[in-house]
Amino acid sequence: MAGMVVAIVLISFVAYEILNAPGDVTLPNPPSHFTVNGHTFTLTYIATDEHSREVGLMNKAITNTTTMLFVFPSPGYYAFWMSGVNSSLDIIWLSMNGDRGSAVYIANDVPACNASVLSPNYMPTASASWVLEVQGGFCNKYGVTAGSEIQFN
Repeated sequence: MAGMVVAIVLISFVAYEILNAPGDVTLPNPPSHFTVNGHTFTLTYIATDEHSREVGLMNKAITNTTTMLFVFPSPGYYAFWMSGVNSSLDIIWLSMNGDRGSAVYIANDVPACNASVLSPNYMPTASASWVLEVQGGFCNKYGVTAGSEIQFN
């Protein structure tokens, strides 16, 4: 049993390292807000470097106004996991064109996970360059679906 747990941990770590692109991104005008379906929200956190993308919302207090934007150096299939996250999240993968994104994949109400060992990976079915995390239920409440446009400013 212990060998199986070690194997799962190693596989998760390798998958995470392979699927998450290294490198920093410089945003000349980092956004502070985003608008979707006529509703505007403040961005709480922006992750533009490898370390902040790895840490994400781990061990942070998450409320209904907590949001985090992950910016990657190039489009790809970026996997996310919920290790150390204390609230369910909606994860929105975005294809970007300037400061406007189109939701290409959404994982709704991804459950919190306090254990790093068995935290599953969530993987989009389409390439994305930005990913937005919001509290679980956000997409249902504001009508965000695949294809929804999100404006950043």
